[in-house]
Amino acid sequence: MSYLPIKQLLQSTTTGHEVTVKGWVRTKRESKNAIFIALNDGSTINNIQAVAEPGQFSEDLIKLVTTGACVAITGQLVESLGSGQSVEVKAANIHIYGPADPEKYPLQPKRHSLEFLREIAHLRPRTNTFSAILRIRHALAFAVNKYFNDNGFFYLHTPIITASDAEGAGEMFRVTTLDLDNLPRTEEGKINFSEDFFGREANLTVSGQLEGELGALALGKIYTFGPTFRAENSNTTRHLAEFWMIEPEMAFYELEDNMNLAEDFVKYVIRYALENCADDLAFLENRLKEEEKTKKKEEQSDMSLLEKLRFVVDNDFQRLTYTEAIDILVNSKPAKKGQFQFEVKWGIDLQSEHERYLVEKHFKKPVILTNYPREIKAFYMKQDEESSASPGPTVRAMDVLFPGIGEIIGGSQREDDLDKLMARIHEIGIEPEGLWWYLETRKFGSAPHAGFGLGFERLVLFVTGMGNIRDVIPFPRTPKSAEF
Repeated sequence: MSYLPIKQLLQSTTTGHEVTVKGWVRTKRESKNAIFIALNDGSTINNIQAVAEPGQFSEDLIKLVTTGACVAITGQLVESLGSGQSVEVKAANIHIYGPADPEKYPLQPKRHSLEFLREIAHLRPRTNTFSAILRIRHALAFAVNKYFNDNGFFYLHTPIITASDAEGAGEMFRVTTLDLDNLPRTEEGKINFSEDFFGREANLTVSGQLEGELGALALGKIYTFGPTFRAENSNTTRHLAEFWMIEPEMAFYELEDNMNLAEDFVKYVIRYALENCADDLAFLENRLKEEEKTKKKEEQSDMSLLEKLRFVVDNDFQRLTYTEAIDILVNSKPAKKGQFQFEVKWGIDLQSEHERYLVEKHFKKPVILTNYPREIKAFYMKQDEESSASPGPTVRAMDVLFPGIGEIIGGSQREDDLDKLMARIHEIGIEPEGLWWYLETRKFGSAPHAGFGLGFERLVLFVTGMGNIRDVIPFPRTPKSAEF
């Protein structure tokens, strides 16, 4: 018999025919009248039940049907008498592909902590929680590519190995083929990178944005979607050393166009998950509800997982300037009562608590903040004209803020004036020689353009309701951790 995914079998409208199911045993339960085997193949959060009669198979065979074992079961698809499923398989043949010693297999049918599951990341996709997360991650990735393709964008593959630091932060992983036990040196005693593979210093990319701008200034609208790397020694629930970034860049877009695209894009991908991952989201919502019960009342979320997702999809995003946001925060009750952990004043980089107040308490809708102080933003952002409305110089930046997470998208209109860009580069101490190729796009046919970046894991974190970013990527890379 040809193998059919369990998801497809559970949707069957006909019974009485022979089928073969293949997968991993979740549970086995024996009674006087029957042996019940719950099987899952990863195609769905739901298991299919196979039923065997006592004595139908040898004891030696049944002993090998344990949690974690991989099996194939052939039998008749029949209406189920049990609750929770409409069909089940009346087993006629059981084949063991791979046994799993119940004394050693770590994923026995009981509750496991997320910390423990991170230690066995090679097996955690077999759990309900992580199989659901990975299916949703796939759906979101598909939606990202579909959205941009359907809207006339070209997928640009920017380099993983680069010689530039897009953000100017200096937190990069170095790439080298030099013998670390016998490094070549210059006469001054410095490492001689001219003998390295690329003949110069090279590193893993921190962003595809700068190269993405080159593509946009030729193709019109492009997007990158690939891995990026930050050698930031941050052991937090929000940071990874290796993560995926979505970075569209658009010629002839200004700040308003950029905001419109960001809002439409993020609503689309979340709506796609709601429409195509209903079972997995329902499971994760129930999981989150149980988790919330263990928290103090003041720490519990005001919205369920699905309510948060619909909160984004169903609301027009509130738009205001950074300066207006600071005024709101300074005059808020938490600020006046000293309840914010971080001080609020013009010029600060807003913290998550400030962003969440604006979204969850003040406006009660997603927020897009614009026109940030120049001093806290990157060199490539378009400088605003001086205005009496702001205490200091600002740039045409934008951040999209979500409930529960704060900033999820950061972007800007890019500086297209060569003189202003050069002045800013010199001001913050970047060597222009290393960016000659980037600067030449401002010499030859410069054009207004804009773009934004969305950390894919931040998006998956929001959509799944998980609390730690290490739980939304298959194999997290963090300080002192590079297993698997």
